[in-house]
Amino acid sequence: MNPEQYDRWYEQGPGQWIGQRELSLLLSMLQIRPGESLLDVGCGTGYFTRGLAHATRTQQVLGVDINPVWVDFARRRDPGVTLYGVADGQALPFATDSFDLAVSITALCFVHDERLAVEEMVRVARRRVVIGLLNRYSLHWFRKGRHGGSGAYRGAHWHSAKEARNLFSGLPVHNVRLRTAIHVPGSGWFARAAERLLPPQLHTGAFILLAADVN
Repeated sequence: MNPEQYDRWYEQGPGQWIGQRELSLLLSMLQIRPGESLLDVGCGTGYFTRGLAHATRTQQVLGVDINPVWVDFARRRDPGVTLYGVADGQALPFATDSFDLAVSITALCFVHDERLAVEEMVRVARRRVVIGLLNRYSLHWFRKGRHGGSGAYRGAHWHSAKEARNLFSGLPVHNVRLRTAIHVPGSGWFARAAERLLPPQLHTGAFILLAADVN
């Protein structure tokens, strides 16, 4: 999948509703304060980077990705105040405590050493780290994640809730909490009704969101 196809998926059909649902949960767990800075690790096309900057009206948002083609696409899609750069999430080129917040949305599922990437995010964040992952114990895994994955999910690592929490084990963080979203694949009436009725604390959603406050 190229960056144009990836971004287009979020702009129409099921992808539009799913993207907005994931962004809403992300914003609720970040709880961005006025004037805070934010780093988006593995920003890809900048879909969530743009959404975070627009929703919070902050001008201190930086998205980084290891793929220069996707970074270039993100820059062209978002020619405003949001900045983008090429960087490896496993070796972030920033000083300790450089940002108030650090996020990564379903990017660590494709990183060779995801634990190292989490350590780097905790190192550069002053207040909070939020990580989005794929849930192995979800209906969506059954459709898209089995046998090495299919489509955009090929080669992705799907986590259990326990594995997700363990990514923060031993690191200088506290108040670790986990929520999930997108409990039923698609965006039809049944999927939307399930999303309203099932609490985010239930660990059956395809989208895992893990938040931790930095000590």
